[in-house]
Amino acid sequence: MRIGELAARADVSVRSLRYYEEQGLLTSTRSSGGQRHYTLDHVERVRFIQRLYAAGLSSRTITELLPCVDSPSAANSDAALERMAQERERLSRHIEELTRTRDALDEVVAISRAHRERLLPSTPR
Repeated sequence: MRIGELAARADVSVRSLRYYEEQGLLTSTRSSGGQRHYTLDHVERVRFIQRLYAAGLSSRTITELLPCVDSPSAANSDAALERMAQERERLSRHIEELTRTRDALDEVVAISRAHRERLLPSTPR
């Protein structure tokens, strides 16, 4: 199948598929005219890549995980699990940092509201 059909079947853009190829995540065969050709297996690979991106992984990290798919072995599986654990820890640290940032913003908002209340004229009762 050609790139447009793969894009439609995998529900991604043609641009994404080209990017995946540039990053070494996806390979195609080429016709004599230079057109990319893919198999049905590529649909599942693209969907897998999409799941990894949705999990917050970078293309570099995804590249590190693909040997587990391309050459299944206990060693490759162990390496992939270790890498995913590292990424999970990185995301957890980032979430903690974002939570601290949100809490700091909540404090600034509370101070600003209190300041705003002091600026309002008193209404007689």
